Amino acid sequence: VRTSTLTADAVERGAFRHFMAKEIHEQPAAIAETLEGRVSDDRILPEALGPDASRLLADVRRVQIVACGTSYHAGLVARYWFESIAGLPCDVEVASEFRYRAHVVAPDTLFVTLSQSGETADTLAALREAKTLGYRATLAICNVPESSLVRESDRVMMTRAGPEIGVASTKAFTTQLTALLLTVIAAGRAHQLGRDEEARLVRALRQIPRQIETVLGLEPRIETLAEAFIDKHHTLFLGRGTQYPVAMEGALKLKEISYIHAEAYPAGELKHGPLALVDADMPVVTAAPNNDLVEKLKSNLQEVRARGGRLYVFADPAAAPAASDDCQVIALPSVDEAVAPLLYSVPLQLLAYHVAVL
Repeated sequence: VRTSTLTADAVERGAFRHFMAKEIHEQPAAIAETLEGRVSDDRILPEALGPDASRLLADVRRVQIVACGTSYHAGLVARYWFESIAGLPCDVEVASEFRYRAHVVAPDTLFVTLSQSGETADTLAALREAKTLGYRATLAICNVPESSLVRESDRVMMTRAGPEIGVASTKAFTTQLTALLLTVIAAGRAHQLGRDEEARLVRALRQIPRQIETVLGLEPRIETLAEAFIDKHHTLFLGRGTQYPVAMEGALKLKEISYIHAEAYPAGELKHGPLALVDADMPVVTAAPNNDLVEKLKSNLQEVRARGGRLYVFADPAAAPAASDDCQVIALPSVDEAVAPLLYSVPLQLLAYHVAVL
């Protein structure tokens, strides 16, 4: 028997005009809840992934992530993390493609599914097929304890985001990223991650709720920025590294909520075709955290300006391009590169929301 702890407040809008706005603003608390009881003294508690998790993760040699929609974008971010932090090869696939093709499963591969509801039909079907293919174990990262995905997986990491009623996923995405990074750190400790690096990553995760609060304080500026999109029919989102899946998520939000066509590209691919579409009527949105790729990103942004495009840049103050008539810049808090995808997702959610409202 499970006793629900759900309160009436969780399914009411409160002071907010729409559920999406409420859920965007719930993200600091939701991420803190995801972390609760899973970290201690700058260390990951191995029990977060269940009994004998350390032994299981030490056996894993490869990771396969399967998901749909927004959850797929979370998986794409996690691929960078698994390979750079844990040293484990990682593949990510859309569930509706995975379930309808032949597979070659490498030994000791961990099969990871991501879903807000735990009832996504394609993801469930992929999990059921995976159980016949010889994966080392299955892990579900999910928001609903009673769901089919949770009940049918060997291991579970609950995101604890609370009910998500808005059509566009917001807090489910950032809590999935949080749960994924916890999983990656736990896996990294079993392979190549040192104590100091683990402590740095855990400290960065703990700071994220407060830093997102700071981003939410920028909402009036983002609402003003949204006015430039009212009469536009297309928008281009650019990103490099982990910010490319964040750009994909930003484009999905704008499409899903405002009905404006939007596409995301790796910034380095801009010159291989999409640049031909850039003009004053195609806004270009990008995220520019201060990392090893920021100078290359600035070069790509210069290409946009040369075509007469208008840029909207969310940037680290230390890495921001110069603002001008054709380049509006909103500075975000400086943040550890590993957790930057969580922070930079939030202004893109707010932008999509306010464009839709306008």
